[in-house]
Amino acid sequence: MSVQGLRARLTREDIQRLTDAADPEGRAMATRKLCTRIALDGFGDADRAAGEAVLALLAEDAAEIVRRALAVTLQRSPHLPAPVARRLIADIDTIAIPIISGSPVLTDEELIEIVRTAPEARQCAVASRANVSREVVREIVTHAGARAVATAAANDGAKFDAGSYALTFQRFEDAPEVLERFVERSRLPLEVTEKLIARISDEALQRLVSRHALPPQLAVELAEGARERATVDLVEQAGLSPEPRRFVQQLQLNGRLTPSLILRALFRGHVAFFEHAVAELAGIDHAKAWLLIHDAGPLGLEAVFQRTGLPARILPAVRAAISAYHSIEIGGDGPSDLVRFRKTLTERIFTQFQGAPEGDLAYCLDRLDVDIEQLDHPVRAAS
Repeated sequence: MSVQGLRARLTREDIQRLTDAADPEGRAMATRKLCTRIALDGFGDADRAAGEAVLALLAEDAAEIVRRALAVTLQRSPHLPAPVARRLIADIDTIAIPIISGSPVLTDEELIEIVRTAPEARQCAVASRANVSREVVREIVTHAGARAVATAAANDGAKFDAGSYALTFQRFEDAPEVLERFVERSRLPLEVTEKLIARISDEALQRLVSRHALPPQLAVELAEGARERATVDLVEQAGLSPEPRRFVQQLQLNGRLTPSLILRALFRGHVAFFEHAVAELAGIDHAKAWLLIHDAGPLGLEAVFQRTGLPARILPAVRAAISAYHSIEIGGDGPSDLVRFRKTLTERIFTQFQGAPEGDLAYCLDRLDVDIEQLDHPVRAAS
């Protein structure tokens, strides 16, 4: 967008306000309007120098409210000139932190310098950015304070590699308030999950096992009371496991692959786990089990079910669950769609087959209540 075009979109009153030394609030309002247009359209090459000069003047304005309007409005814009961004991050916290936490024009070198030299509030701003490179994360876990490291640990956009995970555990082995923040990530390497078990509180442990896959043997040990103060829901771990075949084999070795566990997992929509459980019990490979369960009609499901040794009384419930599963789709909106899917699946099972084991259906209804509570009150449900 040209300066002439920009001026055409600003009123005469806006332009007067930008230069009115006696009206800082008016200048701030005009600055916000100006910067909103820049954030949307940028500058044309011919007018870039003039536009950047205007922003540079605003960054030097004596009124904090004006500089803050500039920082907040352009904090995530690629059109903020780098020299102006550097001027703003040298300002007071209310102006610097929005730029540090959001601006895409800051380089890794600039972010690393902030981590090494700035107070913890600014380190936290770096750690909270939508994307934090491996190099910057390494500097955070090496040099930053506990609060900043905890912020990075909880931030999915902060790219931890094996070295950064290891260094965090080394520096903060006696600070569970830092390590527990890893639980908030959407994904964790299995070896990190395993390390966390021995270092976090009971409450954090419950969140860990409900959100992240555990190594199969560890999940079984927790379920069997290897750590008395811990419990683990093997049904949910069945759905979280990245290696369902290995998980099923571990359950079988430990005598935990029970009909009730298999049925409850199926009722919760963990169909891949059900397929691998059938394959393990029937002594066939997963591909063949999948074909018989899904593509060979009701006779195929019945034939493979008979090979598993599972009690015949649950076959109608299994058939109803597979039929219901095929009749609905899970959307792409994350946890809320997953809860809706599970609710619909349970309702369809109730509708299509009313003889499902009462205890297993009650379990699924109880778990749905937990799902809904966590969606409606994520903080309260986790505490």
